[in-house]
Amino acid sequence: MFRWYQEAVRCYVYLSDVSKHDYKGQVGRSSPAWEITFRRSQWFTRGWTLQELIAPTSVDFYNSEGERLESKLSLEEMIHNITGIPRKALRGDTLSNFSINERISWAEHRNTTLEEDKAYSLLGIFDVSMSLIYGEGREKAFRRLQQKAHKSYKGAYFEQFAISFNLSAIPEAAQFVAREKELGEMHQLLHGHDTRAIVTLHGLGGIGKTQLAIAYIKQHKEKYTAIFWLNANDDDSLRLSFRAIAQQLLKHHPSTTMLASINLDEDLDQVIDAVKSWLEIPENARWLMIFDNYDNPRTSDNAEGSTVDVRRFLPGSDHGSIVITTRSSKVSHGQRIHVQKLPNVQESLEILSNTSGRKGIENDPAAIELTKVLDGLPLALSTAGAYLEHVTTSFSEYLRLYEASWLKLQMSSPQLSSYEDRSLYTTWQVTFDRIKQQNAASAKLLKLWAYFDRQDVGFQLLRHGSSTNDNLIRTLTEDEICFNTAVRLLYEYGLVDANLSYQQLSGFGGYSVHSCVHSWTIFVLNKEWDKTLARLALTCVASEVPSTDMDRWWLFQQRLLQHAARQERFIADNKAFGDGMDWALHNLGNLYKNQGKLAEAEKMYIRALQGKEEALGPKHTSTLDTVNNLGNLYSDQGKLAEAEKMYIRALQGKEEALGPKHTSTLQTVNNLAALYSDQGKLAEAEKMYIRALQGKEEALEPKHTSTLQTVNNLAALYSDQGKLAEAEKMYIRALQGKEEALEPKHTSTLDTVNNLAVLYMNQGKLAEAEKMYIRALQGKEEALGPKHTSTLDTVNNLGNLYSDQGKLAEAEKMYIRALQGCEEALGPKHTSTLQTVNNLAVLYNDQGKLAEAEKMYIRALRGYEEALSLELMSSYIPALNTIFNLGILFSDTDRTDMAKAMYTRALSGYAIIQGPLSDTCKDLEDRLQALQLLQSGLHVY
Repeated sequence: MFRWYQEAVRCYVYLSDVSKHDYKGQVGRSSPAWEITFRRSQWFTRGWTLQELIAPTSVDFYNSEGERLESKLSLEEMIHNITGIPRKALRGDTLSNFSINERISWAEHRNTTLEEDKAYSLLGIFDVSMSLIYGEGREKAFRRLQQKAHKSYKGAYFEQFAISFNLSAIPEAAQFVAREKELGEMHQLLHGHDTRAIVTLHGLGGIGKTQLAIAYIKQHKEKYTAIFWLNANDDDSLRLSFRAIAQQLLKHHPSTTMLASINLDEDLDQVIDAVKSWLEIPENARWLMIFDNYDNPRTSDNAEGSTVDVRRFLPGSDHGSIVITTRSSKVSHGQRIHVQKLPNVQESLEILSNTSGRKGIENDPAAIELTKVLDGLPLALSTAGAYLEHVTTSFSEYLRLYEASWLKLQMSSPQLSSYEDRSLYTTWQVTFDRIKQQNAASAKLLKLWAYFDRQDVGFQLLRHGSSTNDNLIRTLTEDEICFNTAVRLLYEYGLVDANLSYQQLSGFGGYSVHSCVHSWTIFVLNKEWDKTLARLALTCVASEVPSTDMDRWWLFQQRLLQHAARQERFIADNKAFGDGMDWALHNLGNLYKNQGKLAEAEKMYIRALQGKEEALGPKHTSTLDTVNNLGNLYSDQGKLAEAEKMYIRALQGKEEALGPKHTSTLQTVNNLAALYSDQGKLAEAEKMYIRALQGKEEALEPKHTSTLQTVNNLAALYSDQGKLAEAEKMYIRALQGKEEALEPKHTSTLDTVNNLAVLYMNQGKLAEAEKMYIRALQGKEEALGPKHTSTLDTVNNLGNLYSDQGKLAEAEKMYIRALQGCEEALGPKHTSTLQTVNNLAVLYNDQGKLAEAEKMYIRALRGYEEALSLELMSSYIPALNTIFNLGILFSDTDRTDMAKAMYTRALSGYAIIQGPLSDTCKDLEDRLQALQLLQSGLHVY
């Protein structure tokens, strides 16, 4: 019957004792009105209906009037509460995954007319058959059922080879949390096979391989006649494990002939052979052996004397089950399962709660933050919990201690019984020593890792180490093959993971170490600051900063940010790198500026400038390059007065050192012109652009790309001056020149196409503007890809055009695409991203979606405040534009006081930059006056 139900497409349950008349008039209930009578239905107390509930995939319930209630699937939680049957069993999980006793318990509160039927009704649930002997009594029927179930697992001769399971023989695993996926995979691979089955669990030390093996034993111990735990750390430990097995055999089966004549204390090789012979008996096929800590395997390239060849200890017969736990991914016996960190925070919180004895931490922000830092490593979580169990230290305080005094904290943490003689700060030392013995360059790489971020380290980043005096570093970075040889060994021992997703994005992959391993490399392997390695790391990061001319530069720069942040912390702590590293700080400043991290960029440029002034002098051309870049940064920050000082200093210095007509001098002239344009000093800007243009035409020729870029900039100035015809001529000259010199699809050409589209838009030539924008967009998508920041600028501009054309739906699509792209390429808080957020807010405002507009304005405003600081906000025009726009929104929604606050804040900023008599300032003053009159009028009424 069980199989008949199991193969049915759908089963229908008629509940004669659940009627619609029983629940008439019940209103205001959040649960179904028929729930009470459903819970009390006799159907849930009958023995034979158990298989009707479990076997079918689909079950529909009907009341006594024939009306459908709900299904087994929709009522799963309620049925689980009524019956105590696990949800997975109700969903059709393999019933052999549940123990014999657990399945018997499902029928404990069910009744049958004949007492034997209480056992017989479970035959299908155990997938066994036996004679129905009515009159034998309930107890005898259950004994026969259990015997049949055991035989189905262990074979007909299981009693001849049975050895009771001894928990004391295995390590403690009190704080294990369910790894259902791995446990299910192990059961599928190990159980129900006629031939020998081997599963190798490999992964990082402390990741929970041993605990997983123990959990499997506890869950499935009844399916094996005997379970043996062996310590595979070395040959001697394995020999002693076999002696312990022999002692168990003689205890349970004293007449075992193959062991009778052997002295267990003398010839352990004979003991091993005898135990293997017993395991190889054809009828003895349902045993399980666990070879734990097989971390030093003998391989073709590592046959050193202390290594272990586990094959010598495996029975030769083709039956039985074997589990091997190892840190080495080179162990290839049977089917391999890579045990990785716990996949979700809730499992980590469960370990932390159990070990610390602190309950109800599921929503504790500090506990959640701690588990994220410990990153799903069971050993680290158990260590933290053990430390916190008997002290009043909070989770947040523990995290502070973890980050500030890692080694001291670990050394003072209680020993974990479930991890025997290992602790978080010693567990990887043995592995490290073995690695160092096999390949010293691999060990050096792990030590060097402490000076980088834990994620995304690869040959591309380390290749600049080939110039160092350290022989191991030179070996490591000689070429990609040498690097791969070194990192492969770390990978084989589970200490690093490969990340191929980076390769898909930017052409080369990277490797990562677990956060706890990274802490260990910092506080144990690098107890003392290694200036040589620190200098090398800074050199590698700074040397890899790509210019914005490089293909997909933004992706490469983003990958460097986390490593730059690590260098920045060292620099802030005044760690020693040695002399001559100011160029590296300059490059980090470029990186931060390009990525919109303006405050960080400023710190780097200032440090670089101070170092260069001291080492090279204030008038050295390299010093002046940093002065110039600092001017660019101040301009981006809206610190226009400071930017002007920097540009003038750089210009005067370059004129003196290089001459007024040197191309580097002229580039600073160009930058100063751009600043004057931003300050509204359009006449001064025009003079500087013309000087730069004339100088470049003379030094580089009229059609040189640098000359044409200044032509482009001068066109932008003419546009700002309202000289639209002159602007158009200059843009067309720049465009034609670039098309000839660089080809029509070059990105610099397309930038001018984009700018010409902006001009046409300002001239009201919307159709022409649209054509140019589409040309620029298509060209940039082809040359740079759809997610390049320059492409996204054009997408944003096309959104502006569609908005002006009244195509608000198309405009919204463009803005959303630009926003999503900027968030991905530059991050959600980059100033370019925030400008697109502002534009989308303007569109929402025009569409009448005022709530959405307000959210976007506030997001942009908060982003600017975080990126620029309050001081910089007062002089950064895009931020002031957002403040102004938010003031308009508040005014339109009758929030007068909030509008006044925004207008006043915007006015003070615009007055500094544009002067108090500018059109924008006059507009704001008029708006403030109107609000004041409105408020006065309201007071009168």
